[in-house]
Amino acid sequence: MAKVVKLDPINTEIAIQTNDNLLSGLLKNELNIMKECGGRGMCATCHVFIKEGMESLSPMNRREQRTLEVITTCNQLSRLACQARVMGEGVVIELPSGTYVNQIEDVESLIGRRAEQDILHPLTGAVLVEAGKLITRTMITQLKDTKGQVSEYLAKTKDA
Repeated sequence: MAKVVKLDPINTEIAIQTNDNLLSGLLKNELNIMKECGGRGMCATCHVFIKEGMESLSPMNRREQRTLEVITTCNQLSRLACQARVMGEGVVIELPSGTYVNQIEDVESLIGRRAEQDILHPLTGAVLVEAGKLITRTMITQLKDTKGQVSEYLAKTKDA
């Protein structure tokens, strides 16, 4: 049976089957959320905040706890959408604002522009470039290095 999950602040409701994870519902509704590790709870790209209904979700497992510990924007309302299974009604989630560096296809094209929103590290959620800041060639080099490091890390964890 489907449970209704509300998304704040966009005031949208989505239906997620009981025992399905939040990520499945978000992806079905084409929301801007990633799953770099393939939904294994090893990256921060599906990090969400649970504004209401934490008790209506499955308990947090050890892997999720370890991953959340490295996310700089993490707080007591944080969950990974790939690990949080919907068990009951009343869940209200908020998607963190920002763009993960892995979502940017042509990083070079950003040179000389101002970041439209925060650019986030895909594993830690740390802000690499703040919204409104001018993006320099040095920043682009750092973003490319970060993108490469993340790809290497995720390739290693897939084999593990």
